[in-house]
Amino acid sequence: MADDSANKQLLHLVIGGELIDLERNEFKDLSKVDFVGLFPNYKSAAAAWKAKAQMSVDNAQMRYFIVHLHRLLDPSGDDHHH
Repeated sequence: MADDSANKQLLHLVIGGELIDLERNEFKDLSKVDFVGLFPNYKSAAAAWKAKAQMSVDNAQMRYFIVHLHRLLDPSGDDHHH
């Protein structure tokens, strides 16, 4: 049972797309948002985010984000912060 907390699945979603402007995190076209994937922990999500961010470095309007889904799925959990 001790292994459960160490291997607890903390879902992270990596998405990206072209922003309307760099002042707001609003996508220009939601139908073109790149759903990179769902990851079991922050480390693997960050690796995917970094790869995608590097691939799109020539487009200043393109941004990728890591969404901490585990915080949204369990808002009463220890990881929830405002």
